[in-house]
Amino acid sequence: MPHLWLRVAVALYSLGLLHALVTLTGRKQTFGRLILPVLGLATVLHFVSLAEMFASTGDVAPVTIYQFESVFAFILMLSFFGVYWRYKTTSPGILVFPLVFLLGLSATLGEHPVEFSTPLLRSGWIILHITLILGGYAALFFSFASSILYLIQEHSIKAKRLDGLLARLPALEVMDDLGIRALQLGFPFMTLGLIAGCVIAQISFGPAYFLDPKILLTLLMWAVYMVLLFTRWSAGWRGRRAAMLSTAAFVAAALAWSASFFSNVHGYLKP
Repeated sequence: MPHLWLRVAVALYSLGLLHALVTLTGRKQTFGRLILPVLGLATVLHFVSLAEMFASTGDVAPVTIYQFESVFAFILMLSFFGVYWRYKTTSPGILVFPLVFLLGLSATLGEHPVEFSTPLLRSGWIILHITLILGGYAALFFSFASSILYLIQEHSIKAKRLDGLLARLPALEVMDDLGIRALQLGFPFMTLGLIAGCVIAQISFGPAYFLDPKILLTLLMWAVYMVLLFTRWSAGWRGRRAAMLSTAAFVAAALAWSASFFSNVHGYLKP
């Protein structure tokens, strides 16, 4: 039963992930008023899961990495509702909801891992993972390219040099808009691709996959990606600061990509 309640909670947390993705893309939401009650129910079910787990094992504290992940996710949700009660803002949820979902998903897969019933099912998950991740990388590259062009154009305007190739560059507003739209499109791809990859790695390698350099750097890249979108959405960062942060996100993505050659999880890239 503890695992059942956790699975239901994770399913409801997935709506929080969807809420965060839709919010960061700047689109109007149709379920914004329902998200807090739904996540409140998820948190209650999560508490029930933890209470039954500790009661059945006799432990007074988490003893496995999966239990730590579950407890940490629950504490994050309690903290979020505490912040909302005090400040009446859901903005921190843009960062909290995806992290809670990933922690809960890892916990539920770790305690009772599912199995690939056929090689076709496994290959389907791998294809989904690669397609989504490459879509996210492509979006990051376009955002990086627009950031470089933005910085070059801004420098040329300040230096009053607008001849030759510089004169044919798009306006600053166009490049800034391209950068943010590429990020908004790519982030859902990157997030869903990361989730698919975590499912595959958890089933194939167990908890050891989390310490793989490729996994660690990919999670770092995802965090930088989310911070970039969050600053643009909440603080209204545009122009030079946003361009510099987009460049940082691309550098993190390049590091994560290069780590594939030192990864045990991503051994398919080795000769």
